[in-house]
Order: sequence, then structure tokens, then C-alpha cells
Amino acid sequence: MWWAGMAGALAVAVLAGVADWRRSRRDDLDRVGWFDWRTVQMTALLGAALCVIAAQH
Repeated sequence: MWWAGMAGALAVAVLAGVADWRRSRRDDLDRVGWFDWRTVQMTALLGAALCVIAAQH
């Protein structure tokens, strides 16, 4: 169960990284985004790390 949570969190982190990359290269710089994708990515990476720690105990 923990390994599946880790895989899901890593998938969210990758998608947030792609979304942040797209947002930083957008044409219309005045468009405001809904999410701070870097925060989403870091939270997902922290969740993945915690799942790995929990799976090993």
C-alpha cells in the first residue's frame, strides 16, 4: 500500500513539474495560474519520501 502511495505521489510530482515548466514558458505573462506548481511538486515529493520511510518500517 505504501509503495502505491509513493508511485502516486511521484506521478503528481512529475505532472506538477511539467505544469510548472509550461507555466514558466507561456506566451501571455499576465495570465495568472490557479496553482503554485512548485509547492505542489515539493509537497508530492515529501509525501513520496514519507511513503518510502513508512514502507520500510
